[in-house]
Amino acid sequence: MPELPEVEIFKRRLDPTALGRRISGIAVRDKRIVGGASPAGLMARLKGARLAASRRHGKYLPIDIGEAGWFAMHFGMNGSLQHFRAEDDDPPYDRLRFDLGRDHHLAYLNPRRLGRMELVTDAEAFVRREGLGADALYPALGPAEFARRVAARKREIKSVLMDQTVVAGIGNIYSDEILFQAGLHPRLRANRLDRPALARLFAKMQAVLRTAIRRGAGSEQMLDRLPRGFLLPQRKKGGRCPRCKGAIAMLKFSGRSAYCCPRCQPSPR
Repeated sequence: MPELPEVEIFKRRLDPTALGRRISGIAVRDKRIVGGASPAGLMARLKGARLAASRRHGKYLPIDIGEAGWFAMHFGMNGSLQHFRAEDDDPPYDRLRFDLGRDHHLAYLNPRRLGRMELVTDAEAFVRREGLGADALYPALGPAEFARRVAARKREIKSVLMDQTVVAGIGNIYSDEILFQAGLHPRLRANRLDRPALARLFAKMQAVLRTAIRRGAGSEQMLDRLPRGFLLPQRKKGGRCPRCKGAIAMLKFSGRSAYCCPRCQPSPR
């Protein structure tokens, strides 16, 4: 699933190629993933509107379309955005396409149809309605605020990190890397972490997310570009810890696989 680093990459692709352009046409290929307006209503409201700005919040990417409001995108399990020039290059699994004048198109791709897009009036109101916590990389989320949000939870720390109402943007994959870098076992109770552990967790969270963005999150080359001490390339059956070279353990969290090093991340008593 695209997490904060992947969605930030989508934003960085969108901004230089699409912002400032006006919508000349819209092709809705799957109306089931579009909320807030019918395909015809979407065309009526958005044709001629200008893509003014984008603002990522966690795993969401709202796009400012002026008086028409905001178009909030969530990418589900394997969605993405792609800008292309010639219509013949329209990629597979294009569920919605914005035509942005001559030879510019922006496609929302979603092979498994698990993402969604919604036309909303205000981005801030949308964030509040979805119950999203502070974005994991927003400047307003400092160590003290992060500790306040996390330390009150009596659940396992991996589950807390993935809870979008606590901190927005972290999912199953990056939570494993963050906990590995912080030396914390996924099953540790959040409310049992002391201040140094919480401070370390906050610092590693931001460092991991920023590193993933710099190294091309979502690309096939990212794993090869990561620093040697990262867990992600070994996050698999038979993987070896990049630090101690011990076997990586696989745990189950709500039906999903989690990975950790039993030596570097001691299990809670």
